[in-house]
Amino acid sequence: MSLGASSTEIGRWEALVAHARRHRPQAIGLGVAGLVVVALVLLSNRRLLAGETVPGLDLALIGGTAAFGATAIGGLPALAMRGMPQKLEDSLLGMAAGMMLAASAFSLILPGLEAAERIIGPGALGAGVVVLGMGLGVALMLGLEAFTPHMHPGVGEVGPGADRWGRIWLFVFAIALHNLPEGMAIGVGFSRVDLAVGVPLTTAIALQDIPEGLAVALALRGGGMRPVGAVLLAAATGLLEPIGAVIGVGLTGGLELAYPIGLGLAAGAMIFVVSHEVIPETHRNGHQTPATIGLMAGFALMMVLDTTLG
Repeated sequence: MSLGASSTEIGRWEALVAHARRHRPQAIGLGVAGLVVVALVLLSNRRLLAGETVPGLDLALIGGTAAFGATAIGGLPALAMRGMPQKLEDSLLGMAAGMMLAASAFSLILPGLEAAERIIGPGALGAGVVVLGMGLGVALMLGLEAFTPHMHPGVGEVGPGADRWGRIWLFVFAIALHNLPEGMAIGVGFSRVDLAVGVPLTTAIALQDIPEGLAVALALRGGGMRPVGAVLLAAATGLLEPIGAVIGVGLTGGLELAYPIGLGLAAGAMIFVVSHEVIPETHRNGHQTPATIGLMAGFALMMVLDTTLG
């Protein structure tokens, strides 16, 4: 049995290596971005282990938990609902996409540019720091997307070992993958204990998590899962929000320059998710116009929230 288990593990490792060779740019990007993230988080952990207080950690946990709670609340109507009109679902997801785009611009990129200007000075160099962070965020998500087993509607199974998981679990992994950069954004937003950045950003993410939680729960019910199980599993996808929030604080807690880089990284990751996942999903059913109107409404709502709460 042990020999069989060992051969199975070897086979999986060989399959992973072969997958990495076929997706060499994504593997390199994931490695580089992952090393940067780990290095920055370790710097913060060194401060924590030395007995120093990590600024914003408590606020980030509260924000991440609020986003998790919003996901869970969003899934509750699935206890009584079996589905919703596809046009309405696409419109709501479009609104969520608009809020994520606006949050990336107003609550991540603009504060990142301001922070980089304070540290480095005005000019292209400060903007380049934020762009570097955005590139790292995109590389991180491209790598995670290529190496995490999940499922894309209309495309099918993606990632090594996807054939060993059921369709429901692949769908859950895909949604959970979306929630990681949102949690990281919350953590980065609160890492300088700046409520003008963290509060509107967390509010936007929590609000857009409500229709997302409902969409996930309804999709799970449509896949044959019982109502209670569908709601609980939809809520569980939001657990990556507080986990990502802790990582986000760690990203920016060690070095001053890490703050604008972290803001750019979170923005790049969120914009990637919107463009690569959410918008194509809302457009694949022929409801491009209501989905786009929803996106514009979500963008405008987030702009108002940022102006009011920030």
